[in-house]
Amino acid sequence: MRALLVLLLLAASAFAVEPGERLADPALEARARALSQELRCLVCQNQSIDDSSAPLARDLRLLVRERLAAGDDDAAVRSFLVARYGDFVLLRPPVKAATLALWLAPPATLVLGAAVAVLALRRRRRPAAAGLSEAERARVAALLADAGDGSPGAAPGRDGR
Repeated sequence: MRALLVLLLLAASAFAVEPGERLADPALEARARALSQELRCLVCQNQSIDDSSAPLARDLRLLVRERLAAGDDDAAVRSFLVARYGDFVLLRPPVKAATLALWLAPPATLVLGAAVAVLALRRRRRPAAAGLSEAERARVAALLADAGDGSPGAAPGRDGR
């Protein structure tokens, strides 16, 4: 049963690459598959072109294979696609000035969220009498003292007496 599940999971990504797209040379095909897993489908956006069945992903897979068959190395193929489509085509874009916001936004959002949570917790823990004047504090203390001695002017307790 496990073997069947593993085979199905491995075959799932193979469904996107059609038999007519594959290169005859196994070494070039392995390089093409490795490159295709690093490149973003511009239609699906969070899938590699290796996993996507979109027509544009197919065109990009064919383009990668054409460039490799023409003798380009992996870096040249990546550079060609970045020049044509920008850093967005890479699933892991490089860290540089143009992509700095992309890399820093998630940790900055996490830090900002933690700061907001800490401030919210601090506000909840602040005593209610913190914003009272001295006269108001004295009045609250007097009312609490009267409530605790059981005198006729005292506020009723939990049992209603």
